[in-house]
Amino acid sequence: MDKILEAVVMSSYPNNVKQGLVRRVIEAAKQPMDSEQCWSMLELSTKLYLTGDTKYKREIGKEVLEVYGHYHPEEFEEFFNVRFLLSLLQEGYGPLGKRSHYVLDYIQLGLQFVLESPSANSIFSLLRIEVLRKVCERPSPKQCAKISKLLTQHPQCIPTGKHQVLFCQQLIRCIGQFQCVSEGEEDIMEFLEHVNKVSGLLQRIWRTQTSAILPSLKELFTIISSTEEQEAPSNALASVVQFVPLELMDGVIRNLTNDDSITDVQMMTAIGRMIDWVSWPLGKNIDKWIIALLKGLAAVKKFSILIEVTLSKIEKVFSKLLYPIVREVALSVLQYMLLSFQHSHEAFHLLLPHIPRLVVSLKKEDSNSATSALEQLAELIHCMFFRFSGFPDLYEPVLEAVKALPIPNEDRIKHLLGQNAWTSQKNELACFYPRLASKSETGKIGLINLGNTCYMNSIIQSLFMASDFRHSVLNLTEGNSQPLMTKLQWLFAFLEHSQRPAISPESFLSASWPPWFTPGAQQDCSEYLKYLLDRLHEEEKTGKRIYQKLKESSLMSQAVEHHYLNKTLIEKMFGGKMMTKIRCLKCLNVSSREEAFTDLSLAFPPLDRLVRGSTSVLPMEEIGPQYIEPPENSNQLMGSPWILRKPPKAGDPAAPPMPVETLGFQEPGELANRLSGNAVGTDAAKDPLSAFGEQACAPKDSRSVLDLINYFLSPERLTAENKYHCEKCASLQDAEKVAELTEGPHYLILTLLRFSFDPRTMKRKKILDNVSIPVVLKLPVLVTPEDTEEICQHGKDRAAPGSGFVSVVYDLCSVVVHSGISSESGHYYCYSRECTDTVPHGQPQDGEPKPASDKQLDFEIQWYLFNDTRVSFSSFESVSNVTSFFPKDTAYVLFYRQRPGRQSCPLHEALAEAGRLHGEPSLHKDLMEAISKDNILYLQEQEKEARNRAAYISTLPKSPLWWRDFDRDKDDDNSSGGCSPAAGGGGSGSFHGLVF
Repeated sequence: MDKILEAVVMSSYPNNVKQGLVRRVIEAAKQPMDSEQCWSMLELSTKLYLTGDTKYKREIGKEVLEVYGHYHPEEFEEFFNVRFLLSLLQEGYGPLGKRSHYVLDYIQLGLQFVLESPSANSIFSLLRIEVLRKVCERPSPKQCAKISKLLTQHPQCIPTGKHQVLFCQQLIRCIGQFQCVSEGEEDIMEFLEHVNKVSGLLQRIWRTQTSAILPSLKELFTIISSTEEQEAPSNALASVVQFVPLELMDGVIRNLTNDDSITDVQMMTAIGRMIDWVSWPLGKNIDKWIIALLKGLAAVKKFSILIEVTLSKIEKVFSKLLYPIVREVALSVLQYMLLSFQHSHEAFHLLLPHIPRLVVSLKKEDSNSATSALEQLAELIHCMFFRFSGFPDLYEPVLEAVKALPIPNEDRIKHLLGQNAWTSQKNELACFYPRLASKSETGKIGLINLGNTCYMNSIIQSLFMASDFRHSVLNLTEGNSQPLMTKLQWLFAFLEHSQRPAISPESFLSASWPPWFTPGAQQDCSEYLKYLLDRLHEEEKTGKRIYQKLKESSLMSQAVEHHYLNKTLIEKMFGGKMMTKIRCLKCLNVSSREEAFTDLSLAFPPLDRLVRGSTSVLPMEEIGPQYIEPPENSNQLMGSPWILRKPPKAGDPAAPPMPVETLGFQEPGELANRLSGNAVGTDAAKDPLSAFGEQACAPKDSRSVLDLINYFLSPERLTAENKYHCEKCASLQDAEKVAELTEGPHYLILTLLRFSFDPRTMKRKKILDNVSIPVVLKLPVLVTPEDTEEICQHGKDRAAPGSGFVSVVYDLCSVVVHSGISSESGHYYCYSRECTDTVPHGQPQDGEPKPASDKQLDFEIQWYLFNDTRVSFSSFESVSNVTSFFPKDTAYVLFYRQRPGRQSCPLHEALAEAGRLHGEPSLHKDLMEAISKDNILYLQEQEKEARNRAAYISTLPKSPLWWRDFDRDKDDDNSSGGCSPAAGGGGSGSFHGLVF
C-alpha cells in the first residue's frame, strides 16, 4: 500500500484526481493491518511530512500519520520511540544540507498519540533536555515559536527544577537576538506572532512557577545592561516585561537601584534600551516599567543617569507619537520624562523644532487617538512654558502651533509639575544645571540660576549692560574698602572676560542677599534692586569713596566738580531728585520737599484716566529714534502750572491740557493722533523709521509707559478723609499735591507696580495689562533760573524768564520681564542692549536738526535676551510683542539711559573723556590673574569632559536615527494604512521602521 500511495503522490495527475486515490488508501488504512505494512506506511508518511517539497505532500503525510496513530496505536508507539525522536532532534531528517524544518511540528503531531503509552514519560524526559539544548543553540524566531507551541500544548515537556529557570533565561536570551530580516508587512506580522508565542510560553511558566520570574528578570537586565555586545538586543524583549506581574514591580526596581554591583554605565545602558521599547507595538505595561525605573533612579538620587538618558532619548520617544499603534505608551513615557526634568530647560528645548510638524501631522490624521494626543501634548507644552518661561523667541512657533488647543489652568499645571519632580530639594540638583558646550554666539556670558535666583540674574545683567556704570565699576582701584562693590567688580569682570558660557554668581548672591529673603524662594527683582543700590550707596557714603577720575578732570568747573564728587557712584548713575509740592486750596500756600530717588515706582492709572496728556503738568512724550534738536520756534520752556495759572474760581472752566510736543512734521489736523500717542508725522510713512515708530506706540485701547508716568506726575486732590493739614490755616483743608522732577538721573529706572495685595485671597496679585514701551522718551524736569541761564549758554533749549520745565531725552536700554501671575512665583528674564553716546560731540550749534541717517539709528543697536545661562540675539520687536504672545510675560523694570544734554553735560563729558584717555577699563593684577586661571581651568575641564564622553559613547551600542521618523512623514500623502504617521492602514516601510 505504501508503494501505491507513493506512486499516486509522485504522479503528474491533477490534485483532485490524486485526492480521490489518496482517500481510498486512507480508508483502507483504517482496517486491520500487519505490523510490517504499518511500519512502511509510517515511514512514507514521515518522509512526506518532513521532506515534502509542496504543502500538498506534507498535508497527505500528516493525514496518514494521524490515521495510523488513531487506528494502529501499538504500531505507532513502537515507531515513535525515544531513539527515533533523539535522532530527529540531534541529527535532523533529510539529506545533509537540506535538513527538514518541520521536525518540531512532526514531534508535536505525534505526541498526541503516545500520551497514555508506557513510553510517554521517557519521551517527555527526553524532550525536557532537548528543548533546553535547542534553546541554548539560539534558534531562529520561527523555530523558537515552534518550541513554544510544542511546550504550550504539552507542558509535560517543559524543563523542571533548576533546568526550568535556566530554560527561561536562555529563552530570554533567544528573544534578545531576534531580528526581522524582511520589510514586508506579512513577514513582519509573522515575526510579531512568533515573538508573542515565545513570550506567551514564559507567561505560562511564570504563572505556575513564580520562583522563575526574578531569575528571568535578572537575566533580562544582564542582557540590556551589557556594554560588550556589538549590536543592541532586540526590542522584542519588551514582550517579556508585559507578562511580569505589576505587584512585583516595586521590589524589582528597589533591588536594581540599590544594587552596588551595577555600574552607572550599565544602568544608563539598560534604561536607555528600555526606553527604546516604546517602539514595540505589542507591549503592555512597558511604560509603567520604564517610568518605575526612572522613579527608582530618582529615589536613589542617580540624577546624572537620568539626565544623560533623558537628553539622549527624549527626541526618539517624541518621534513615536507619529504612530497610532505605539502612541499611548510613547506619550506616557514622554510626559514623565518632561515633567520630571524640571531643573533645566534642555530636554524641552530639544523638542521645540519638532513640535509644529507633529501637531500638523496629528491634525491631519483626524482620529480619536490623534485628538487625545494633541490635547495631552498641549497640556504638557503649557506646563513647560510655565516652568521654563523667558524664551519667547523659541516658543513663538510652538505657541502658534498649539494656539487652538485647550490651555490648562494654573492649578492643574502646578499639580502636574509638583507630583512628577525628581526631588523637592532644589540644592540636590545644583550641580546638574544646563551644560553649555561653548560660549553663546552673542559673545555674552550667562549667569547660573542657583535656585530661583533669576530675579538677581536679570538685575545683574541689566546693570552690566549699563555700560557707563559697568566701566565705572571695573575702573575701581584695588583696596577701595567697599566689599560689596568689589564683589560686583569681580562679577562684572568675569562677565566681560571669562571663556565660560555661564558663570556662577554665588559669591555675590551671598554678599548682596537681603536678610528677609527666604532661601530658595522666588523674590521680587525690584525689591532686590532697591536693596542692592542702597547697600552700594551706603557702603561708599561711609567715607570709602571710589571713582576718583572725575576729580582729576580739568573739564569741570570747581562748583561742578564739588557737586559731582560729593555724590556716590550710585547717585551719579541712578540718582535723581524730585520735588513734592502741596498747595492749600483755601489760602494757596505751597509747601515743598525735595527728596532723592533711584527709581520711579509707577502705579497703573484708573481706566477713566487713560487719555494721554490730559492731566499731566508736562505730558510725557514718546518719540522716534530721530536726533533730538527741535525747531527753534518750539524751544520755549513749558511754564510751571502753579506759576502761570490763576487760582481756580468757582464756575471757571477747567484749564485746557497743554499740547503734547511732537517731533517731525505734522499737519494741524493731526492733534487727535498726537494725543493718542502717535508721535510720528505723516511724512514718516515714507521713511524706514515709520514702522519703528509704530512699534513704540501703544495700541488704541492699551496702556503705555507714558500713561503711567503722566499719571505719576499729575496733580492729586487731597480731600475728604485724605485732607491736608495746612500750617498757615492751622486746620485740615482740601489741597492739591504734585510731584516734579528736579534732576533727571543718568540711568532712569522705572518699576511698573504690577503687584497689589488682594485682601480676599491674602496674596499679592499681578496686573497683567499689556503696557507698550517707548524706545525713546522725554522726561519733564523742572529747572531753576540759574539753570535757565546755563541752557541759554549751551544754545539748546532757550528758556522763558522764571522757572519752567525742560525735556530730558532717554533711550531704552533694558527691560526686565516677569513671567507668571504672582510675585512669589514665576520667572524673570531681561532684554538689554548697549546704549552709548550716539550723538557726536561736535554737533551743530545752529539749531538745525541733524539728519537721522548721520548717526546709528536706535533700531540698529543689537538687543540681547538674557535668561539665566542662555544668552541670545533679540530685537526691539520681540521686546514689544512679548506680552501679546505670552500674556503672563510682562515688562516689570525698565532701564533708560539719558542722552547727552543740559543736565548731564559734566558727567557725560567726563565719562567720554575718560573713555578716550583710557579705552577699556584696565583691571587690577589680582583680578586679571583670577580670570586667567579660571579660563585655563575651564579649558582643562572641557578637555576632560570631552575625553570622558567619548569613552562613554564608544561603549554604547549604536541605535537607528530617530529623526528618520520625522523625515518619513514630510508631506507623504502617498502612504496609506494604519501604521503610517497620518493614520489608516500602513505602508510596510513605515511599519518596519517603527518596530525595528
